Amino acid sequence: MKKTIYIISFTLLGILAQLLIHALLEMWYIELLIGDFARYGFGLSWNAWFLIHHIVTGVLFAGGSIGGYFSGRYWWRIIYTEKRYEKYRNTHQ
Repeated sequence: MKKTIYIISFTLLGILAQLLIHALLEMWYIELLIGDFARYGFGLSWNAWFLIHHIVTGVLFAGGSIGGYFSGRYWWRIIYTEKRYEKYRNTHQ
C-alpha cells in the first residue's frame, strides 16, 4: 500500500510540474502572439492555435503523468529497495 501511495504521489507531482511548465510556456507565447500575431502566428489562425493548444495540453499531461509514474518507481527502488541513501545518512549525522 505504501508503494502505491508513493507512486501515485509522484504521478501527481509530475502532473503538477507539467501544469507549471504549460502555464509558463503558454503565458510567454500568448504574449508574443498578442504583441505581433503576424510575426509569431506562422500564418495560422486563432482556431488553429486553439487546436495546437489542445494537442500540446494532451502531450504535456501524458508526459507529466508518465514521467511522474516512472520517477516514482525509480526513487522507490533507490530509497526503499536498494537503500542507497543509508550510506549518506549514516555519514552525515
